[in-house]
Amino acid sequence: MKKVFSIVFLLLALTFKLSAQDITKGTWYNEEKNAKLQFYETNGKLFGKIVWLKDPDKNGKPLLDQFNPNDKLKSAPLLGLVFLKNFQKGGEKAWKDGTIYDPNSGKTYASNMKLVSPTQLDVRGYIGILLIGRTSKFTKAD
Repeated sequence: MKKVFSIVFLLLALTFKLSAQDITKGTWYNEEKNAKLQFYETNGKLFGKIVWLKDPDKNGKPLLDQFNPNDKLKSAPLLGLVFLKNFQKGGEKAWKDGTIYDPNSGKTYASNMKLVSPTQLDVRGYIGILLIGRTSKFTKAD
């Protein structure tokens, strides 16, 4: 009987560990908590899109990607915007070689991500080298 309980406990612990590292399950708040994002995989790469905004409208109209350097994309709504792109697995709890787009400035940066706990993801955007950049802390929303 002890063996059965041990095996069940081990399986539950493994399931929790694996699900805690799968950032595609559920949604995440950005650092300011004014947006939620959802991660998804396509062709072995990780992407993230905005799925909720605290204030999705301005003057009764959806917020747009007004600072995008591409004039054709300035009329695209922020809700649904894919702003994290092309991340590759970089370890058990890390993703690397992606990009992060900042809709507040219209700029895109190189980016890496690291899951520091089941409820916190550090997303680092940088220019050229990791030392020249900023880290945002995303928190699990659900």
